[in-house]
Amino acid sequence: MPRTVLIIEDNPGIGELVRMQVSDLGMTAVLRDRGDSGLARFRDGGIDLVILDLMLPGLDGLAVCREIRASAGYVPVLMLTAKSTELDRVLGLEMGADDYLTKPFSVAELSARIKALFRRVDALSRKSSAEDDVAEIEADGLRIDPVRRRVFLECRELDLTAREFDLLWHFASHRGRVFSRAQLLDAVWGYNHDGYEHTVNTHINRLRNKIEPDPAEPRYVQTVWGVGYRFMD
Repeated sequence: MPRTVLIIEDNPGIGELVRMQVSDLGMTAVLRDRGDSGLARFRDGGIDLVILDLMLPGLDGLAVCREIRASAGYVPVLMLTAKSTELDRVLGLEMGADDYLTKPFSVAELSARIKALFRRVDALSRKSSAEDDVAEIEADGLRIDPVRRRVFLECRELDLTAREFDLLWHFASHRGRVFSRAQLLDAVWGYNHDGYEHTVNTHINRLRNKIEPDPAEPRYVQTVWGVGYRFMD
């Protein structure tokens, strides 16, 4: 059964471009040009991925994303934004977006992001039953529960986004191993495009701000200069 992708985009040209690309990938595309009508269609069910513009009439993309994340079940969200500032990207990620694309973007890149998100969904589905037997990881006051996807620092629960948790779990599952930004993009995001290593930097900085007692002197996620990052050994 083909997957259904909900596209919420008020620019007719971009909306049609995305719709055509989704259809070319063999998926069913549903297009809405307002945030409120897009959210209403999402609530009707049967959506496997949401491609969401940041600036929308009726209800902006951040509010729509927040409502999607508050609903039962997990549906990935790819956010589109005409803005390229760090603040806009961080806001979208904090609201629960899984990934973002800054306009203008290429059709090839859009296709790669869609495929990567579905690979990640499929991988999570395959691991869901197996993870029941995976033990928690504890490291110097930090406890990571892979089954419930919860993280505690000195008994205080931390509020991590889905991608932040995946990044932390990947690090902690390979303690002491050094990963380049390209390797992290491939392993955690499911794609690797030149020039998008800043995505890794953004997430690591946000992760450190949440888990590190002193982000300026990281204890858990350490920088290996000239190479990449590793989890404390």
